[in-house]
Amino acid sequence: MVSHLRLAILILFVVQLAIAKRLSLLDTLRSTGKPHGNSTTWAVLVAGSNMYGNYRHQADVCHAYQVLKKGGLKDKNIIVFMYDDIAYDPYNPRPGVIINSPKGPDVYAGVPKDYTGANLTTANFYAVLLGNATAVKGGSGKVVASKPNDKIFVYYSDHGAAGMLGMPNSPYIIADEFIQVLKEKHASGTYDEMVIYLDSCESGSIFEGLLPDDMNIYVTTASNATEDSLATYCPESNPPPPPGFGTCLGDLYSVSWLEDSDKNDLRNETLEQQYLKVKKRTRNTDYNEGSHVMQYGTLWISNETVSVYQGSTTKHSPVDLSPSFDSMGVVNQRDADLYSMRQRYKKSTGTQQQKDELLKKIKEITAHRAHLDSSVNIIKQNLLGNGDGPVRAQGSALVDDWGCLKFMIRTYETYCGTLTQYGMKHTRTFANICNNGVTERAMDEATKEACSTHKMGKWNPAIVGYSV
Repeated sequence: MVSHLRLAILILFVVQLAIAKRLSLLDTLRSTGKPHGNSTTWAVLVAGSNMYGNYRHQADVCHAYQVLKKGGLKDKNIIVFMYDDIAYDPYNPRPGVIINSPKGPDVYAGVPKDYTGANLTTANFYAVLLGNATAVKGGSGKVVASKPNDKIFVYYSDHGAAGMLGMPNSPYIIADEFIQVLKEKHASGTYDEMVIYLDSCESGSIFEGLLPDDMNIYVTTASNATEDSLATYCPESNPPPPPGFGTCLGDLYSVSWLEDSDKNDLRNETLEQQYLKVKKRTRNTDYNEGSHVMQYGTLWISNETVSVYQGSTTKHSPVDLSPSFDSMGVVNQRDADLYSMRQRYKKSTGTQQQKDELLKKIKEITAHRAHLDSSVNIIKQNLLGNGDGPVRAQGSALVDDWGCLKFMIRTYETYCGTLTQYGMKHTRTFANICNNGVTERAMDEATKEACSTHKMGKWNPAIVGYSV
């Protein structure tokens, strides 16, 4: 009897020792900020805009780089797309410095300049993601040369619209093409799991009804398929940027996850937990001043720790530099660049000539936006009447015939001028035109009539390129 008891105690001791060793090993693996096993974490960071009025997108991406770098990811595995025109922009009150929150540190220092300026293209983004080095044109040449056990983190911040994401060089990212790239990446067997964080207006439309749930890709978006996302840390909002910054410093969804990652041990926080915290903060007390953060794809991946994709460190700032506000002051993403220009004009201390030039620019942009809104409305009434046609089932993709959508957009731009990242918001109208079976000929005639007397000037797609 005693011998049996001793044997039982010995077995229990061995089991507990094995569990302790396993937990210890797991903790060690987590502390490195790497996924378990013989694998590497890759990251692709994309700021899809340019110009000082869009300061926040590059600030978001630079901040994301600092989070990943602090977490232990190596520069050779972090690929950065940013136009790189704001750090030394004449309007930047701190030349060579970019901040992402009012009291935040410089996030620009050390950021790799992999694909900048003219090399920041949709084609290069796709080639990098697919690991296709021969298809890359310009830039550092770095691609996601991932292997079957590797993890991939993708973060994008910019303007968006129904089924579309902006880029500073046309053409833009179109949802069906992006999903096809993801399918191709999955079919190649060159990654284990992928996480995508996407900040843009109507960002849910990029994945809703399109992304399968069996590709080991987990996505969170700043907004659902139909609503706008929001800029924050803007002039005359709460909290405002430091004096001299006539622009918004960040985007609400982006700063929510970035500041959460800054101040927490990501080995002890799951993707689901971060999603819920970001969702609550981005709601911004009232959805009239916030947006609905969404999840898509392979949802069980959200049970993994954030550290698997962003790395982690036990070293955190002793002082929380992120503001603590129940409600953040926000500006609609589509209006933030023009809002920034108006703020700079109002507080300008430059010469009268400089003020006049800025005011002229503001008036030109305002006039073109008014033209976009009115001409699309005329075309819509001509082809669809006062309604939008049949309502698509919830969870459906934006459109069934993506070729039709691209044709409608190109037809509009041919006669009426480029949509710009503001006018992208009308993509849903063009999708409704397709979903109602409007012919290409009817669209051509309606568009030609609506813009017959309009002079496109610098917004001629022959000069600036077509969106699609």
